[in-house]
Amino acid sequence: MAKAATVYDVAERAGVSIATVSMTFRRPHKVREETRKIVEAAAEALNYVPSASARGLAHGRTGALGLYSFDYFRPEAFEVPVALEPVGQTRAGEVAVVRDDDEHHRRFPLYVDEVQRGVELECWQRGYALLIGGGSRADRPTVVTDIVGRVDGLAVFPRTVPDDVLERISQRIPVVALSEGQQHDGLSKVCADNRGGMRAVTEHLIVEHGLRDLQFVGELSMFDAQERFSGFQAALRGAGLRVPRKPLARLAVDQHDTGRVIADVLARGGDGLPEAFVCVTDEAAVNLMEALAEHGVRVPEQVAVTGFDGIVAGRVVRPSLTTVRQPMQAMGRAVVDILVERLADPAGPPVSRRLPVQVVLRESCGCSRP
Repeated sequence: MAKAATVYDVAERAGVSIATVSMTFRRPHKVREETRKIVEAAAEALNYVPSASARGLAHGRTGALGLYSFDYFRPEAFEVPVALEPVGQTRAGEVAVVRDDDEHHRRFPLYVDEVQRGVELECWQRGYALLIGGGSRADRPTVVTDIVGRVDGLAVFPRTVPDDVLERISQRIPVVALSEGQQHDGLSKVCADNRGGMRAVTEHLIVEHGLRDLQFVGELSMFDAQERFSGFQAALRGAGLRVPRKPLARLAVDQHDTGRVIADVLARGGDGLPEAFVCVTDEAAVNLMEALAEHGVRVPEQVAVTGFDGIVAGRVVRPSLTTVRQPMQAMGRAVVDILVERLADPAGPPVSRRLPVQVVLRESCGCSRP
């Protein structure tokens, strides 16, 4: 393999200084057009590729941001299929026809994916590379610290990194948490109005549809979910209705568990089924509606269902899902904006942004299609 051309080689061929070559690729608008074209032609002739790592070492920056994420799959239950089963025999060179048995189709794209997309778009627009890592367990700090050594700033989803680890990281690089629930007060934070949004959609069910028996669905292990449950309770309390002390926690992600719980609820008969299920996420709501349909329960005729997030699945499921829509891509963009601000002013105070949400009325609550 031929030796890679260096900035010195390009400078010599173009008859300019190495500083001019560097400026041509870092800030081309600062270089005269005639000079820039000469440098670019020399670089092309030499197959020269600028080294981002070298530029970072020179300026103490990597030019990259990190995003530490998680997935919703239980590690012990999720396996990536090697191949789908072919329907019939095929000869070499032919396209196989297969039966799609992927049980995880309903899980994507979710809130995490939409926020990540916003981070990616803003990084692209600002000229930053993005390094993504993560997993479903928060007990492996070595994974996130490995990322930290390669980036200028880090964004983290809730419960992906222990608070004490985040505190240590934030002393080295800027950190933004995608939740208000992180205990470390020194972190910048981006979130949506979880409490206000859930209160608003619950009040819609009470005021506009006259519903009185409402049940919250979802686990409260994350701070955002706790805020949503608090908003749900506040709406009921404000209407003088019975306020559940705890949600139906098992109706969250797992489709099979959801089906079993619904079967138990229906088996009780009488007062078993509420007038509305207010779900902590859209994913929980979609799982719930599928389970209700399998047991012959009609939505919204027999029970209303609402979600929270505003993912694509809520628009295509039938009946379409009434939900609280978070500005997910805007949240991702805000994360990058804050990180860039903190890089420019490392001594500045932490920044917190709570973005507004919208109640999106669709069929599952009893509102007709427009």
